[in-house]
Amino acid sequence: MADAGMLRFHVPEPEVRPGGTPDFSNVTIPKAGSVPRPEIDVDPRTIRDMAFSIIRVLNRAGEAVGPWAGLLSDQELLEGLRHMMTLRTFDARMQMAQRQGKTSFYMQHLGEEAVSCAFRKALQPGDMNFPTYRQAGLLIADGYPMVTMMNQIYSNEADPLKGRQLPVMYSSKEHGFFSISGNLATQYIQAVGWAMASAISNDSRIAAAWIGDGSTAESDFHAALVFASTYKAPVVLNVVNNQWAISTFQGIARGGSGTFAARGLGFGIPSLRVDGNDYLAVHAVAKWAAERARANLGPTLVEYVTYRAGAHSTSDDPSAYRPKAESDAWPLGDPVIRLKNHLIQKGVWSEDRHTQAEAEILETVIAAQKEAEGHGTLHAGGKPSTRDMFEGVYAEMPPHLRRQRQQAGV
Repeated sequence: MADAGMLRFHVPEPEVRPGGTPDFSNVTIPKAGSVPRPEIDVDPRTIRDMAFSIIRVLNRAGEAVGPWAGLLSDQELLEGLRHMMTLRTFDARMQMAQRQGKTSFYMQHLGEEAVSCAFRKALQPGDMNFPTYRQAGLLIADGYPMVTMMNQIYSNEADPLKGRQLPVMYSSKEHGFFSISGNLATQYIQAVGWAMASAISNDSRIAAAWIGDGSTAESDFHAALVFASTYKAPVVLNVVNNQWAISTFQGIARGGSGTFAARGLGFGIPSLRVDGNDYLAVHAVAKWAAERARANLGPTLVEYVTYRAGAHSTSDDPSAYRPKAESDAWPLGDPVIRLKNHLIQKGVWSEDRHTQAEAEILETVIAAQKEAEGHGTLHAGGKPSTRDMFEGVYAEMPPHLRRQRQQAGV
């Protein structure tokens, strides 16, 4: 055997480094409408190939084709477009606010808006999402007040979380948005546990777990799959593959599995990949997975193939680890533009109406920002009370916290 006794350590490398020419030739994109839509009670063993394909509805001409099309009305699609446009405008204003020193931190969704906005419309009231920091579209699409979101980002006197969470780590039980944890991957197994509890209680509510491609390397991801598959938990296991973790490409976490969806096959979980920049495809697959969970058929793992067009956060400079023009070369395009073109192709939208909508949305977001800043920002205006840090920790405050509160003079 050649090189017997000589071991070599392997470190996966991205296709291209900064300064190189973007290359997505390794991303195999099936023809829109070519992937079949199985019945929800399908035997997972018969659809193993779906973990290696990509479900698409919108073709290059902006037409909705194939068995996954036709689930949404024109009005629902127009509403979805507005949700994505609102999230994008919200991001731009909050990114600017961070640069102006009004908040300490922000994370954009640029290029990924369809994933959370479309998914939310496939759920029912009472269902619970266990999100990461890049699913604010779940709130936008559910009508959560932007002013409240901004108050949380500014950690001001009206912050519903009293300044106790990092900016963008929202929480709303009423809107099915579980408190975000800064410890990556913990939310995955929490979602499975919540879903199991719902089943034990003979409830009708399902859970949705969210994780990024990088965090699938965490042990909680694999533990969640064990429990979900063993107890057939009513949960949708979402993996948002936006190609990049904080600064490492997806191959580091994916290992030799080929795709992230393939991770579910070893657990007997039906696993699908979907074009994450196709609003119609995301909604259709989310609906399919949610119906499976609600019919007591157990979990589904869904990988959303998308691309993080912006920086990981305001603390990140992506030019240090990928070509600057890489986002322009991403073959699945821009989710907002693709849905806009589809609606124009259907004759229910136009470039002029789109431009008008952009102006209206910007006006609405700016008005919300002014209202939120009236309650204070990071370095100006009202702040949560110091007393708040002692509240809500225990059902009954223990003596040591009472003493600390007295010492703090609050």
